[in-house]
Amino acid sequence: MSPPILTIIISSLATGTIITMTSHHWLMAWIGLEMNTLAIIPIISTMHNPRSTEAATKYFLTQAAASAVILFASMLNAWQTGTWDIINLTYEPAHILLTMALAMKLGLAPMHFWLPEVLQGSTLTTALIITTWQKLAPMSLIYMTLNNLSTTTLITLGLLSSIVGGWAGLNQTQTRKIMAFSSIAHLGWMITISSIMPNIMILNLMIYLIMTTALFHSLILSKSKTIQDTTATWTLSPTLTTMMMILLLSLAGLPPLTGFMPKWLILEGLVAQNLTPTATIMAMSALLSLFFYLRLTYTTTLTLSPNTTQTKLKWRFKPNHPMLLMGASSTISIFLLPMTPLMLL
Repeated sequence: MSPPILTIIISSLATGTIITMTSHHWLMAWIGLEMNTLAIIPIISTMHNPRSTEAATKYFLTQAAASAVILFASMLNAWQTGTWDIINLTYEPAHILLTMALAMKLGLAPMHFWLPEVLQGSTLTTALIITTWQKLAPMSLIYMTLNNLSTTTLITLGLLSSIVGGWAGLNQTQTRKIMAFSSIAHLGWMITISSIMPNIMILNLMIYLIMTTALFHSLILSKSKTIQDTTATWTLSPTLTTMMMILLLSLAGLPPLTGFMPKWLILEGLVAQNLTPTATIMAMSALLSLFFYLRLTYTTTLTLSPNTTQTKLKWRFKPNHPMLLMGASSTISIFLLPMTPLMLL
């Protein structure tokens, strides 16, 4: 893709999200979402193979359908209440339709089937954009309409997503599909706590974005598209191998690392609201996710694939990748847990 075209596409992608996040009127929010969708389609289909074309088509159809439902819900609400303000979503059928449409945009279970397929048909860099930047606009709409959304619906969607994200991820060998199910599970945790403690949802979203960015950078750097590929990471850089191990454990939510913080705060919030059964199911679903993260950790750090003498020379090739961003995001992904009390002040 030529630099001027790429510049236009990336700036449209950024502008679309910013328009949605800063809008007060439903039509402006919808325009932002449409800009976002139309900008990412060429990025997904840059590979010019049938798999990426299929991924772009699937992405377009699901996002366009969800956007149409959002527009329909806002029209219904405007018809009933006489206002197009985002925060005045008081008509019940409209807010149920909106919740389902946003769940479809985010890839929450049971509207999650497009996400693993689209990620598998994209490059690792495109998969990074879809699992991080593309979540911001729908999450900001959820945040703005939280006071009017049904808590029961949100908790049900969150529970389903965390279970499906853990369960379906167990069977995967492709790192992009594993990251897709990891994304579904993490979003499930965010949506569960959203209507109870929105500030913790935002904290969880920020930590999720940082950890996912760091891990995708590691996968891009080591060109790991399958679990088998991760076994050769040590030949590229022993430091990267160690970093990947700790990042995976942080994403799994193990205690000394940053990833444990949102899980701990969410479980605490749920128990405080007497939702102990929900908290128990969420904690159990985290064990399913932990299994496939541990399997990735095991293959990355403890397994040696059959290799030749030449493989050991891979470390001589200098990576042409922005190491500063990866270093910063990795550091935050590992060492942030002691800062928890300061964040809750």
